[in-house]
Amino acid sequence: MTAVITVPPSLDDKSFEQVLEQLAAQPEDAKVIVDARHCTFGTPYGLTAMLTLGQTRSEKATFLPPIDGNVSTYWSRAGFFRHAEALFDVQGSVPRVRSTDEGDKLLGITPIAAASDVHLVVERIAEQARHILTTRLRLEPRAQMGFTMALSETVQNIVDHAGRPGWVMAQAYQYRQRLAGRWVAEIVVCDPGMGFRRSLEMGNRRPITDRWGDGLALETALIQGVSRFPDAGRGQGLKGTRGYIGRRNGKLTIRSGTARIGIIPSWDDGVPLQENLAPFPGAQLRVIIPGELSAPAS
Repeated sequence: MTAVITVPPSLDDKSFEQVLEQLAAQPEDAKVIVDARHCTFGTPYGLTAMLTLGQTRSEKATFLPPIDGNVSTYWSRAGFFRHAEALFDVQGSVPRVRSTDEGDKLLGITPIAAASDVHLVVERIAEQARHILTTRLRLEPRAQMGFTMALSETVQNIVDHAGRPGWVMAQAYQYRQRLAGRWVAEIVVCDPGMGFRRSLEMGNRRPITDRWGDGLALETALIQGVSRFPDAGRGQGLKGTRGYIGRRNGKLTIRSGTARIGIIPSWDDGVPLQENLAPFPGAQLRVIIPGELSAPAS
């Protein structure tokens, strides 16, 4: 039996749920074709989450890339196809362009498997992104340092908790939907690992309650700062990231298992907690940091 999973025209954190809902309706041993031919837009979340999906299949899924050359070129420059070819059976031609750090990309898709990868990511951001964070977002040095710390802490979660390699991507762009076109910096971190609920269970850190599930696990980790490790100071990295995002009027969402939790600013219409979503292993985290009001429009 072969299941065709249709990728929506716009692939982002919300529309990716349509992909997961289609996948959840199929038996685990189904052969899967992921049809992205008519996708015309992909965000950092959509690209890294798609790679994460590829990691979850015991048998490689077939992947049909976008037929729009501009879209495929962007995905290729972001590093998507370079990594996808190891996870999917990619059918058809894709642009063979070199992944670069041109334009407003802060960090192309980067695999994370060990602490050394985290250090490399932080070094690359420090060297390559300072100009963008200064000229586009108009972030002061202290705010830039907070951005780098948020990136480091969120990526470190893969090493500490996932148990499997994951992905990170960061980009700066104009947020035209809201914020009057202000520039924002976005960080996305995805992995197919054990997820928040299982991580807390392994450390015997789950609260005793009948409500226990993915939603409460996310609340316990993000709001209460509880880590599966009992050592003093554990769990403070995510708490510090939440504080930085709050001070910057930013947005933070974490999806794990069947739930998503969010720190939602006034400029966004998201909800703080969603449960009963289609299951997806691991954790998928998205951070948006708005630039200063004085940032230029282009």
